[in-house]
Amino acid sequence: MTDPSPQQIKTLDRDLGRIGRLEAATMYASRPLIAPGLALIFMTLVGIIAMILMGQQPMGFVVVAATVFGAYMALNIGANDVANNMGPAVGSNALTMGGALVIAAICETAGALLAGGDVVGTVSRGIIAPEAVAEPQVFIWAMMAALIAAALWINLATVVGAPVSTTHSVVGGVMGAGIAAAGFAAVNWVTMGQIAASWVISPVMGGVIAALFLWFIKAHILYVEDLIAASRRWVPVLIGVMAGTFATYLAIKGLERIVDIPLGHALLIGLAVAAVMTVLMRPVIRRQSEGLENRKKSVKTLFAIPLVFSAGLLSFAHGANDVANAVGPLAAIVQAVQGGATVDDVGIPLWVMVVGGLGLSVGLILFGPKLIRMVGSEITKLNAMRAYCVALAAAITVIIASWLGLPVSSTHIAIGGIFGVGFFREWYAEAVLQKTRNGTNLPVEERARRKLLRRSHFLTILAAWVITVPAAALLSGGIFLGLNLITL
Repeated sequence: MTDPSPQQIKTLDRDLGRIGRLEAATMYASRPLIAPGLALIFMTLVGIIAMILMGQQPMGFVVVAATVFGAYMALNIGANDVANNMGPAVGSNALTMGGALVIAAICETAGALLAGGDVVGTVSRGIIAPEAVAEPQVFIWAMMAALIAAALWINLATVVGAPVSTTHSVVGGVMGAGIAAAGFAAVNWVTMGQIAASWVISPVMGGVIAALFLWFIKAHILYVEDLIAASRRWVPVLIGVMAGTFATYLAIKGLERIVDIPLGHALLIGLAVAAVMTVLMRPVIRRQSEGLENRKKSVKTLFAIPLVFSAGLLSFAHGANDVANAVGPLAAIVQAVQGGATVDDVGIPLWVMVVGGLGLSVGLILFGPKLIRMVGSEITKLNAMRAYCVALAAAITVIIASWLGLPVSSTHIAIGGIFGVGFFREWYAEAVLQKTRNGTNLPVEERARRKLLRRSHFLTILAAWVITVPAAALLSGGIFLGLNLITL
């Protein structure tokens, strides 16, 4: 056998190079399909489990289908909603993306399984009058349509990079199915008016509170002569405030399914935790600040660890509360199939809670990074102090809203806090420039270039918020009518 000639070797190398490039291109092209493929596998496994548990019962196929759609809804909630908790921590570099995904997955699942909704109002907590959909089959198709429509809408919002309220998506879905089933008179329009008001109230409240805390940090820590001494005085207090706020938040929101704690008692718990944490953190902050240079960058490092804990606590509370958005309609369908009648409150079976909790975590891991990056870094630049203000504002706003009885969205509050920080940064920078340039005006182009908040994201998110309920309602109404036609 003769050795190959140089020309043959050259031709072989060229062919191997083409094959290598083809394999690389194939891998690159197939990469976007990996996450949807894994999500499809998860939904298939969930459907098989539901078939084993419920498939032998009458109308068991309905429960299997609802379980698959419930898993799909949970995946979308994990992809969209969890970014509000982890985005600030990742954007401020207090957490890596991988660390954020691990912490969020653990805390979301723990919150869903340990403190998740034991009881949920089947007819969207008062959105639709129960007597309007009293017939079991009508009720089942209404809940199925609401589940599918809400999941589709959240999926679309995630694709376009708009963090929307999953609660409002479910509310809109149930409202649309209820209208299609029983007309406009079936809707509790007072409750819907309160929800519409919360679109404005909750993000504005979150933005104002976040801006006030950022102003306090700038005025009392960052822009004083001795930054280290100011940090030793105020950072333990701020950490204590955060700990006390989150203790109150978890008492009234994250643990409400386990034990009913009145708001007054929750506030006392928060005050006690804040006082204890302030005392405990003084020597810790003093030790951490030893040897630090007297500059802003040094101060920012002192907020990193509290921010990580706040992200984990927010995820726990989110898993405890928002898992009902994924499995509430599913639990209602299970109850209706088993009992043959609708009731105002239903228990959520453990296997349904597991579907919701795991779905949140799987959706977060597979699809969450895109929105986490957008929330954490693309709206406005966040550091540890600004992210701290956003997290604290979110918890405080939820507490105030609970006290006032307002139905608010954690998504709207967190994004409102980020917008508040961005607008405050612009205002503060403008005020400083006014002093340094002695009142002279900058050209319009230069003024636009110096904007610290991306207007495109602001308008996209605002538009998504406004149309969430009507869009989910229209989708749900159409799906409900389609399901009715199929089953006639």
